[in-house]
Amino acid sequence: MERGVTAGRTRVEAAPRPLLSARVWSERSPLYALVYLLPFLVVFVGFHVYPIFYGLYVSLTAWDLLTPPRFVGLSNYAALAGDRLFLTSLRNTALFVVLDAPMAICIPLGLALLVNERIPLRTIFRSAFVTPLMISASSVGVLWQWIYNPALGLVNYYAQALGLPGQSWMSQAGWATFAIVITTVWATSGFNLVLFLAGLQNIPEHLYDAAKVDGAGAWALFRNITLPGLRPTTLFVTVTTIIGAFRVFVQVLVMTNNSGGPFDSTRTVVMHLYQTGFQFFRMGGAAAVAWVLFLIILVFTIAQFQMQRGAAD
Repeated sequence: MERGVTAGRTRVEAAPRPLLSARVWSERSPLYALVYLLPFLVVFVGFHVYPIFYGLYVSLTAWDLLTPPRFVGLSNYAALAGDRLFLTSLRNTALFVVLDAPMAICIPLGLALLVNERIPLRTIFRSAFVTPLMISASSVGVLWQWIYNPALGLVNYYAQALGLPGQSWMSQAGWATFAIVITTVWATSGFNLVLFLAGLQNIPEHLYDAAKVDGAGAWALFRNITLPGLRPTTLFVTVTTIIGAFRVFVQVLVMTNNSGGPFDSTRTVVMHLYQTGFQFFRMGGAAAVAWVLFLIILVFTIAQFQMQRGAAD
């Protein structure tokens, strides 16, 4: 009887097994995420990671774009230690960072505190402060080159209207650096303002209400609630602002007519890199300058994160 039942059963063919199990293709699988990330990873590696390490290789060679690269080891880095123009550029860039970063952080913070309040024409003020973000860096340089013009510029016009002597802003070493700093702060403050404004709006309003009930004044509110609440935003703004200050280039190029003058007083590291690589065709030396700048920025960034962690602890 059992044999007959067995013989009468319909034989069911086993379904072919998939190449990859359903578990592998599930949304929790790393491979599932990798498939979606792969296009970005290909572009990121091809256009970011590979050029970085290729630049490191170029910095160890002598290359003029016309002949094959010739390996020279650390000679390009050793040459930078005795390069007067590079050391001058490094000193000018450090001075620019010291002058630019505090203003590019504190001024947007003050403006963000202002436009975060319920004041008349608040929307118009927000739009006006963010407008410089819509202007290209080269256009900003041309605009402020005209503003600083000693004969026709607005700065000298209003200075003379107030009884102050006019200046040749871009022809004097000290004033030229300060003029470029003001230009850069004006052009970049809108971005930092938006970040600070977003940070302010993420601070719970009930914290201010409770502190006011306890009798806290404006300074106490700012010190004990606003600043701690803005700590992550301040870290990000500080790091990006310092990185941007180290990389200043277009304003100097446009406003000094590609000279870095007067007397190399506004010559920056990136400008030195540009002239070394694309005017004198010493690509190995230019790549070495780029890597030195990268290491300097890396040190400052790590220091900022360590300071932030120490403040949080």
